[in-house]
Amino acid sequence: MNNKLTLENMKKLQEELEYRMTVKRAEIAKEKLIAAAHGDRSENAEYKEACANYRENDNRIQYLLTMISTATLIDEHTVDKSTLGINTKAKVRFIEDDYEDVLTLVTTMDLDPENMYISIESDLGKALSGKKAGEIVTVNAPEDIYTVEILEIL
Repeated sequence: MNNKLTLENMKKLQEELEYRMTVKRAEIAKEKLIAAAHGDRSENAEYKEACANYRENDNRIQYLLTMISTATLIDEHTVDKSTLGINTKAKVRFIEDDYEDVLTLVTTMDLDPENMYISIESDLGKALSGKKAGEIVTVNAPEDIYTVEILEIL
C-alpha cells in the first residue's frame, strides 16, 4: 500500500484498530453466543449474520494493520509551504477546459473529490505534488491526459 499519512491520520487508524480489536470483537462474540443459543446453527440466520459481522470486522482489522505498517508518515510542520504538498491549498486552472478552481491536496484518508480535496496519491495529486505557483503540469489519468496550471498557492 505505502500510503502517505499524517500523524493525525495514523492516530485515527490506530484508534479504530484498538476499537475493532477490543470492543467490536467482544460485541460480535456476544452476538454469536446469543444466536448460537437459539438452536441449529445451519439454519440460524442470526448466527450466520454474526459470523459475517465477525469476518467483516476481521477483514477491516487486517486492512488497518496493513495501512499502519506500510504507511509513510508526513510531518505537516516540516513541509515547504511554497510547494504543493499534504494539506496545501492552491488555485489551479485546467487548461483544456479553461476552468479555474481551488483544490487541497490531502492524504487518501481525507479525500473528498466533490469538495476538491484531492488525494496526493491520485494522478492529479502526484502531478501537482512538489510543484510551485506558475508551473504547468501534465496529468496522465487512465482515461485522459490533461494539463493544469498552478495559479497560486494559498
